[in-house]
Amino acid sequence: MDLKGRDEGVTDANIVPASSDIEKSVPVNQDSASEKSSDDEISKELQPGVQKAEATASVWSKSHLYTAYVFIWIIYFVDSMQQNVTGQLSPYVTSSFQYHSLTAATSIMSSIIGGLTTLPLSKILDIWGRPQGFILMVFTMTVGLIMMAACQNVQTYAAAQVFYWVGYVGVGYCISIFIADTSSLKSRGFAYAFVSSPYIITVWIGGPIAESILGGIGFRWGFGIFAIITPVMCLPLFALFTWNYSKAKKSGVLQLSSSGRTTLQSCIHYAIEFDLIGLLLIISGMSLFLLPFSLYSYQGEGWRSPMIICMLVFGVVFLVLFGLHEKYTAKVTFIPFDLLTDRTVLGAYILAGVLFIEFYIWNSYFTSFLQVVNGLNITQTSYISNIYSIGSCFWSLIVGAAIRYTGRFKWIAVYFGVPITILGVGLMIQFRAPGVNIGYIIMCQIFIAFGGGALVICEQIAAMAACPSHQTLAVVLAVEGMFSSIGGAIGSSVSTAIWTSVFPKQLGIHLPAEAQSNLTTIYESLIVQLSYAEGTPIRDAIIVSYGEAQKLMLIAATAILVLAIPSVIVWRNINVKEHKQVKGMVF
Repeated sequence: MDLKGRDEGVTDANIVPASSDIEKSVPVNQDSASEKSSDDEISKELQPGVQKAEATASVWSKSHLYTAYVFIWIIYFVDSMQQNVTGQLSPYVTSSFQYHSLTAATSIMSSIIGGLTTLPLSKILDIWGRPQGFILMVFTMTVGLIMMAACQNVQTYAAAQVFYWVGYVGVGYCISIFIADTSSLKSRGFAYAFVSSPYIITVWIGGPIAESILGGIGFRWGFGIFAIITPVMCLPLFALFTWNYSKAKKSGVLQLSSSGRTTLQSCIHYAIEFDLIGLLLIISGMSLFLLPFSLYSYQGEGWRSPMIICMLVFGVVFLVLFGLHEKYTAKVTFIPFDLLTDRTVLGAYILAGVLFIEFYIWNSYFTSFLQVVNGLNITQTSYISNIYSIGSCFWSLIVGAAIRYTGRFKWIAVYFGVPITILGVGLMIQFRAPGVNIGYIIMCQIFIAFGGGALVICEQIAAMAACPSHQTLAVVLAVEGMFSSIGGAIGSSVSTAIWTSVFPKQLGIHLPAEAQSNLTTIYESLIVQLSYAEGTPIRDAIIVSYGEAQKLMLIAATAILVLAIPSVIVWRNINVKEHKQVKGMVF
């Protein structure tokens, strides 16, 4: 990462190792180092947040390490249940405003902003500290949930999604950094798999909870409940890290020094450090370029609409300006372009983007498909749609254990992850269609789950294994998150573009003459679609129209997955057992 222009005296940290405190602890894993050596000393060249993380890990006890992982597991449990429930509620929220077709579109802006803000968040974690960034993201996610609970129109709901996804992605990112700070590289895949395992449980309760909410207190209180639960469940982890950080300071391991800047100088410094101009340019550019794919069908002139043309033009202009700014005027670059020259890192990033693009293309309207075409209720729909969560989390435990045992990850991606994922998505072109037994859809979902579970773990380990030091871990994972979120936004854009161009056209072809006047109402509301009984001509017309739209989505998803093949082949065959990145008491 380009850090030219960084103030070496920034905020607070010169670290003085305190051997007496370190020697009191018996490490869970010191990466095969039985005694403290000079390699274990905390480098003063690291950024303050990284020094704080290593100082904290050097003073906390084994029980605190295990307790931290328990708290992280609980947070993932709450977040996965929350994501499961709110995902089931989303089509009903947009339908309540007569905008069901915008179900995918509402996530585009939030995915872009959520993914891009992980890079400035990585700076917060590296400069100010891990706990500070974590609590900021918890606050942002809670604000989003409150806004969703109170929204009175689809515009407010879309804005709430931005706050929610920035916080949700940010919390997940902060936790991933906590895990990277507190685990050896060979065990990190298993650690990630372990903390993701709550998805195996919450899939069974999310659907019934969502169904109960919709049939009782309503979707607003569904969001409101989690606005209360989420911060309460996140605070213990924040308190644990803050307490051990204070312990590090009191023990003499961590000493503070003032930067000597005024308030104005600090504002200017951090605006440069976070590359605020670059951040605004890329968020504006990506948003303006991708949103027209979702919104053009609402304009009378379609793609020829002045608004759509302006959005596309300005989107391209802002993206070009972003590139020029990063190359010629940015004192601290937003994207660490030097990392992209490493084929393992770049391959991992491309794979992350590809996986999210293909997933969001075929998954955006999947729950609606299951209810309308297959006649499933909300609970049954949640079970089918969350096979991916169950299978991928279960399989990632096996993959993590295999990586820890063998020290290798590339072979898992090349010989298993990519082929089984392409097979699963490709088969859905045939099987996710009207009149096909639901068992075939379940089979495809299992294939995709096992393939995805393997690829996500391998992709993250590949990116981190190529890191030269602990210093670069946060930014490497941030860029990986950025590729994932932008991939999700692109996938949602493609999915929405296919849906808005194919589904209403097919309705016009297949709806009986007496129902043509209700075409727009049917198109815009899942509730209206479900109101027509199965076997009636109108419901049959809706089902056929769903099938035509879904087929094109799945063809597009399968085509983009071809890029996953070269993205994993170019990885170096790194042995993670031979790499040591972090210090202190680690898993």
